[in-house]
Amino acid sequence: MQRDSSSATVSGTDQDDPATDGRVTGRRMASTGSGLRIQGDDNLQSMLVGTVMRKIKSRSWKKQRYFKLQEDCTTIWYKSKKAGNTHSTFSVSDVEAIREGHQSEVLLSIADEFPADRCFTLVFRGRRGNLDLVAESVEEAQSWIRGMKKLIENLENMGEREKLDQWIGDLFKKADKNKDGRMNFKEVRDLLKMMNVDMNEHHAHRLFTMADKSQSGTLEDDEFVLFYKMLTQREDLLKVFQDYSADGQKLSQSDLEDFLKEEQLEEDDFQQKAKQLIEHYEPSDTAKLLNAMTFDGFLMYLGSSEGSIFNPRRRGVFQDMSQPLCHYFISSSHNTYLMEDQLRGQSSVEGYIRALNRGCRCVEVDCWDGANGEPIVYHGHTFTSKILFKDVVSAVGKYAFKVSEYPVILSIENHCSIEQQRVMAQHLNHILGDKLLKTTLDGKVGLPSPEDLKGKILLKAKKIGGLEESFNGMVEDSLTGEASDEDEVAEIDKDNLHRDSIRCRFKVVSHLLPQKTKQHLSKELSDCVVYCKSVHFSSFKHSRIHSKFYEVTSFTESKARKHLRDAAAEFVHHNSRQLTRVYPSGFRTDSSNFNPQEMWNAGCQIVALNFQTAGEGMDMNDGLFSQNGHCGYVLKPVFMREAAKRFDPEMPQNQDGYQPVILTIQVISGQQLPKVNIKEDSIVDPLVRVEIHGVPIDQAKQETRYIENNGFNPVWYDTLRFTVHTPELAMVRFVVEDYDKTSKNDFVGQYTLPLSCMQQGYRHIHLLSKDGTTIPPSSLFVHIRITKLDKPSSLS
Repeated sequence: MQRDSSSATVSGTDQDDPATDGRVTGRRMASTGSGLRIQGDDNLQSMLVGTVMRKIKSRSWKKQRYFKLQEDCTTIWYKSKKAGNTHSTFSVSDVEAIREGHQSEVLLSIADEFPADRCFTLVFRGRRGNLDLVAESVEEAQSWIRGMKKLIENLENMGEREKLDQWIGDLFKKADKNKDGRMNFKEVRDLLKMMNVDMNEHHAHRLFTMADKSQSGTLEDDEFVLFYKMLTQREDLLKVFQDYSADGQKLSQSDLEDFLKEEQLEEDDFQQKAKQLIEHYEPSDTAKLLNAMTFDGFLMYLGSSEGSIFNPRRRGVFQDMSQPLCHYFISSSHNTYLMEDQLRGQSSVEGYIRALNRGCRCVEVDCWDGANGEPIVYHGHTFTSKILFKDVVSAVGKYAFKVSEYPVILSIENHCSIEQQRVMAQHLNHILGDKLLKTTLDGKVGLPSPEDLKGKILLKAKKIGGLEESFNGMVEDSLTGEASDEDEVAEIDKDNLHRDSIRCRFKVVSHLLPQKTKQHLSKELSDCVVYCKSVHFSSFKHSRIHSKFYEVTSFTESKARKHLRDAAAEFVHHNSRQLTRVYPSGFRTDSSNFNPQEMWNAGCQIVALNFQTAGEGMDMNDGLFSQNGHCGYVLKPVFMREAAKRFDPEMPQNQDGYQPVILTIQVISGQQLPKVNIKEDSIVDPLVRVEIHGVPIDQAKQETRYIENNGFNPVWYDTLRFTVHTPELAMVRFVVEDYDKTSKNDFVGQYTLPLSCMQQGYRHIHLLSKDGTTIPPSSLFVHIRITKLDKPSSLS
């Protein structure tokens, strides 16, 4: 993308605003040069001047704040109107979406006070709370809404080099303590520490002197750019480039073809591919005329999506979506309404919106009798807050198909009376309308496919009778039985867990544990259940003989593990025919997660996780469902779909077509790793751990050595090797940690992907933070090889 520095000229800004100081180099280094045109854009000009808006936290908390866009066009600065109050900032890159009008619980609560056309919500990435705002006029609201959308779009279209420029520009402004737009050597040393570099002072001063062409003792504008370029030299990439360059200066088309064939193992026509890469990534017109790629073009290619470790061909929907639902892993959420822990946490429709926007296709709704005849949703017998069932249904109806057109399953845990169950059915029918699946599909025998059910919402709940009886009108008006299919009390008793141990932590637990009760099920609600009838599990033998294709069983994680230990092959066979849901133990009061991989190993489709809780469990879930267009459905391997295969995850060597592989990962280098310690003088000592998650025999982890005092450009060249017996199920997780000799290593960043989606060759990995958001521009540079073992007997 060509830079256009003339577009960065801004007038009419507040010269006394401390947030805009250091503008000379900040403007040069920041994203305003990436094609974003400010002049002539009234929305951005208005944002640069600033606006007073109300920040809303609740019906009783509404306070005025002064908001303005900083000149870097990537940061929003705001403070109270009262003099002396400290200001706050947030990055535009942290904003995931803008919702117009009353589209949050907070703004809905003040809908009678402020009209919808003056209200909007900024939705942040990860687990940060939303920012609800009310502008003074409709025009000001629209100015910010349009402006923010343009800024977000600009950042999304920004190249990797421009993102790096933006990052370094932000650091420049922080290090420029006296705000004069130039940097002395002391400020440069401070900048290096911010960048996680513990550089030898003599070397740092040598680079500083070389860049100080004016010999003024300070770096300004072009001099700082020169210093920055010297600092960011990629010797690791230069070595690869020169290995294939005939003259050390450029890659001819033939050189590039050799690189693609020998290192990247590209499947395309090498000649055509090389031409396309030169045309797309080479910045020099002269080099293009010579059909060659310079080192700058090589950098841009390896930093692009085509140079990513994740195969671009696996990003869009590429799998067969016409198989029965039970043949897919389905992205699934547990206690979806919770934003925090399951004892005292907040319940919110925002939990459903966030889960659905992350591609989740099965959400949980715990329903209880509420006041005024309206069913409510919350974690029963706890101090979690309560929300209305109809608000949950409205949110699901609105957001179900924003990011994926494939079906959404509402997993209902029903504790309501007959009367309020009828209200639930009314809300489902009235609010969802045609989106709610109410009848079987014409001419369809057995479970339909995601393709068949596009745009449909399915209810998973108890049902009176079966599909056959209900559609022939052969059922009674109600059924006595357990309307909820989650049986945590029995699970707790069987595992011999002691309530006393919990009572010590939570004084109220003796009456918090869910109790099994017998209740009636209304025909109206029962009729909303079609292909997902919840049933209790007796045994695999009983299931083989008596179960119907539309019946769904649910297990706590511990009961599922027991079935895996006792009859793994039977479990896989069961899941080739019908749906199974696995959910976290009731003792996970902090809403922590188990590792879903062991459940996927058994072919369990609906592995429900607490989406609000970051960690390894959600890393694995995000990694698996990052493929296939983030649509929330991933086709299981063929040996888990065909009942005759009898795959046993404990003995994968016995399967037909057994084909193990050797995975070799050379961890070469890291770039711009973030600090994990808030102390200014702290520097990361990074190491990289590579974890293989899969069937039990494949579980493994290895790590590199640590590099002392260098988070900016650590270099390892360490090689790790793994034997993977079932590559179709294997997930690979890269974890970067700050080595600590005395205590547990600190988390720096991670990236998880299926082995089947991994590209071979020299590849880059963009690291993700604990909450699953990108850490720009932190990355790893690795070399990947996957070698098939034709003779299993050669395994050592």
